[in-house]
Amino acid sequence: MQGSTVDHPQTLLNSTAPNPVSTHHEEHPDYRVLGLLVFLISESLMFGGLFASYLIYRGGAATWPPEGTEVELLLPTINTIILVSSSFVIHNGDKAIKQNDVSRMRLWYVATAIMGIIFLGGQAYEYLTLGYGLTENVFSNCFYLMTGFHGLHVTVGVLLILGVLWRSRRDGHYSDTKHVGIEMAEIYWHFVDIIWIILFALLYILTMF
Repeated sequence: MQGSTVDHPQTLLNSTAPNPVSTHHEEHPDYRVLGLLVFLISESLMFGGLFASYLIYRGGAATWPPEGTEVELLLPTINTIILVSSSFVIHNGDKAIKQNDVSRMRLWYVATAIMGIIFLGGQAYEYLTLGYGLTENVFSNCFYLMTGFHGLHVTVGVLLILGVLWRSRRDGHYSDTKHVGIEMAEIYWHFVDIIWIILFALLYILTMF
């Protein structure tokens, strides 16, 4: 009939087929934070094994720590205050970037990195002044292994924070809508702090009793 139109089969096929251009630019879920959490769970298991071994050795010993391997409490307490406080400092940086304030974020992250470096310096000074080494006895072996392993994680955390600061030099790299890297550095730093609180309780507080 004149005036009527009949759609060609190929036209119908093209109209129902997905648009390759739109699917090509489709955004994929961001699994970076999930990947970090899985990694931290695996690290927690490693620390958990160290904690369990320490408690087993402690429970089977007649005296703990053995003679000649007493621990000092003042410097580790100061170190603990610095590291725990840094968790609040780095969180202020996260809040700043969510307000699109890159300059203030940098300020808080610089402060966190400095606090982490001070913590590592305090730990190094403690190692130099303890008066016993890694192979002195079971306690000293556990002490150096656990605190050294944690110190390695603190070092990685400081490097992550410095990496965030380096990337923040580029305009628009971080903003109130683009801050996954900042959040990941903060999550990792909180993990480091939580592990240290447990270590401080096991190696220092409980050793006094």
